[in-house]
Amino acid sequence: MNQKLLFFVLSILTFHTGLAQEIKSPPEFLGYEPGEQFTRHANVVNYFEHVAENSSLVNYHTYGKTNEGRPLTYAVVSSEANLKNLESIRRNHLSSTGIAKENNGTSDKAVVWLSYNVHGNEASSTEAAMKTLYHLITEKQEWLENTVVIIDPCVNPDGRDRYVNWYNQVKTEPYSVGQAAAEHHEPWPGGRPNHYLFDLNRDWAWATQVETRERLKVYNQWMPHIHVDFHEQGINEPYYFAPAAEPFHEIITPFQKEFQTRIGKNHAKYFDKEGWLYFTKERFDLLYPSYGDTYPTYMGAIGMTYEQAGHGRSGLGIKTDEGHVLTLKDRVEHHFTTGISTVEVASENSEELIEGFSSYFGKKDFDYKSYALSGNEDKLNAVKELLNKHEIKYSQAKPGKIRGYNYRDAGPGAFEVNNGSLVVSTDQPKGRMVKVLFEPETKLTDSLTYDITAWSVPYAYGLDAVASESAIPGIPASNTPEVKNTPNPTGAGYIAKWNSMQDARFLADLLKNDIKVRYTEIAFESNGETFEPGSLIITKSDNKSTENFDQKVTNLADKHQRELLAAESGFAGSGPDFGSPEIKLINPPKTGLLKGEGVSSLNFGETWHFFEQQLNYPVTPISTDYFKDISLHQFDILVMPSGSYSSLFDEELKAKLKDWISSGGKLIAIGEAVEKFAGKEGFSLKKNKAETSKDSTATNNLVPYAKRERESIKDLITGSIIKTQVDNTHPMAFGYEDTYFSLKLSNDSYSFLDKGYNVAYIKTPEVVSGFAGSDAVKKLKNSLVFGEERIGEGSLIYFVDNPLFRSFWENGKLFFVNSVFLVNNNSYSPYTSSN
Repeated sequence: MNQKLLFFVLSILTFHTGLAQEIKSPPEFLGYEPGEQFTRHANVVNYFEHVAENSSLVNYHTYGKTNEGRPLTYAVVSSEANLKNLESIRRNHLSSTGIAKENNGTSDKAVVWLSYNVHGNEASSTEAAMKTLYHLITEKQEWLENTVVIIDPCVNPDGRDRYVNWYNQVKTEPYSVGQAAAEHHEPWPGGRPNHYLFDLNRDWAWATQVETRERLKVYNQWMPHIHVDFHEQGINEPYYFAPAAEPFHEIITPFQKEFQTRIGKNHAKYFDKEGWLYFTKERFDLLYPSYGDTYPTYMGAIGMTYEQAGHGRSGLGIKTDEGHVLTLKDRVEHHFTTGISTVEVASENSEELIEGFSSYFGKKDFDYKSYALSGNEDKLNAVKELLNKHEIKYSQAKPGKIRGYNYRDAGPGAFEVNNGSLVVSTDQPKGRMVKVLFEPETKLTDSLTYDITAWSVPYAYGLDAVASESAIPGIPASNTPEVKNTPNPTGAGYIAKWNSMQDARFLADLLKNDIKVRYTEIAFESNGETFEPGSLIITKSDNKSTENFDQKVTNLADKHQRELLAAESGFAGSGPDFGSPEIKLINPPKTGLLKGEGVSSLNFGETWHFFEQQLNYPVTPISTDYFKDISLHQFDILVMPSGSYSSLFDEELKAKLKDWISSGGKLIAIGEAVEKFAGKEGFSLKKNKAETSKDSTATNNLVPYAKRERESIKDLITGSIIKTQVDNTHPMAFGYEDTYFSLKLSNDSYSFLDKGYNVAYIKTPEVVSGFAGSDAVKKLKNSLVFGEERIGEGSLIYFVDNPLFRSFWENGKLFFVNSVFLVNNNSYSPYTSSN
């Protein structure tokens, strides 16, 4: 060999050897082997930064921050040449699907996205992420020639650190494998959820949480791809990987199903070689669109969940029910193996993947070509905001009459659209996701499913809608004109309508700024305009001591884009005048919110998040640990989220609550918390009794063992949409029509209140979407959904159905706001006045 050439080759080898020596492995960097202990999130970030700084094969980015200020990050791993040409690769990849319009060239790189640790206490996967990163750049560089790998090492940093910090505080030395040890029993609420105790694995489609919203901005730039969501399950289940279980949503293609199976078989090859147990095709179906496997799948990916035995119980090691010890090292190794195996399959089949992805986004022949929505402008804007997060296109309808499936009537019918109506077409690259989000009823191939079975956007957002078999012509959607109010110092005050969460935020801001506000219980007319019950009246008379009153009110209205009517006089054209007893003062409530053992962490989190991030109104969390010892008279309202309250709710507490309510307090019970008052002395709520007979009991006992689970679903409701009637003359229902579509999550059924107000209720059950077992539906006949019971001077409000579920059921939220601000809240409050 030529001496110069030999010197050049040796120089290159020396350079790469030196570079590899500069990049430390996880144990070299952290000071311990992966699985010997849990790594704090900050040190995970430090390791990824170290690798990116010392490797030309890794780019590392921050895409946002959590509620607690931790960075949300991702690494892009590929060959040096690919990273230098990354933007072109990304654009070509999007262009091949039609998502990006420009056609810069053909896509020739497979993309793999690995998402780790979406549930904070399923912590082994982040440890595996560090090992996977190092292995790819030091041993599998050849796969990176035709593959771009995106690694999100920790989707939920706040939850992870909550778990890791707790575990590191309580573990013994050496760690205990006995299941009874404290290190295997997390305290409430556990590390699974994020800061606001949301399950981020149910938030992909609704994007209510900051982690999801920020991630989607990056995610939309790298579609489509193979997407893996790493999880952990119970300690006695070994490992689960694709293919997924039925039911599959009907839009999932044969290519997606087959490729899942191909990846699963590659994993099985490695697991079989090591003698590791696994299972496939069970439990984890592909239906509900907001998971980390289904959302990517509906966006064209090969979306998969990988589930390792362990979860928050396992710690560094635990003895399973089968008698063997499951260690963190085992868990890390299993997740590392499936991650690497996934990249291997992608690299080996890159051309087929790219072709399959491209065909997924081609023209589709769906039964419904377009969805048209009409209704309150604020609600339409909320739908637009949702679609913008997913970069789904929409347009504005041309006025006219359309025929199709009418959502309100749950059947064929005519539908009038106007200039403000919204049109969403399936004839766009993300048309399959449009179908999933808007379809009136999901087609179920199997009723045994892992989550809710109904979520249709028109019902969730409280809008009239029609699904049309024809393409509905539309024009580019115009922006809503900016609202600019003019102060009117000579008038009697200002009036604002009451229909939406935007109105609620405006009210909350007024109260926080010490502006006194009234609402009307009866419709009235002012300046020739009619205002429905619930409309807000802000009078000069109530706010005489407020400096710059007119400017403050109009500034706040402009901030929230609320259009005010400047009322010249408090004398109404018809209906009550401003000084009428029917125009009631809203006292700024001081609200307590129960949390802790016995309380659903999810429902507490939904309510906490609602107050702080959506309503922007203060709330005081109160722990069940000391709840019995505090004086309730420092609060006007107490919210009891869904929960068992088994160790808390005794006769003494019931008496305490009843005394507080009687003296003017307002208690809001949600979901399972409602049951604590049913049939109890002093409360009128009663459970509906299920009709059973000795014959039916005997028959049930004869159901074969193998069929018991399927037979049991007759009495289940797994998140279905049910039509309810509404008494919209009650303050709890102001802003609503006489019909409400409720997301029902259980078969709980309560009789109508004898002493109280049945605000939303079911006479004859009508399921408009989703699965509800035949026996469960019968049980819902003549049942309460939302109601108010007056006890002395106060109120007990029952939410049998959760109006704040996962924060995506937008149309339920005003019921909750009304309960806080309008229901029985007009009398002088001795508690609030002392603050």
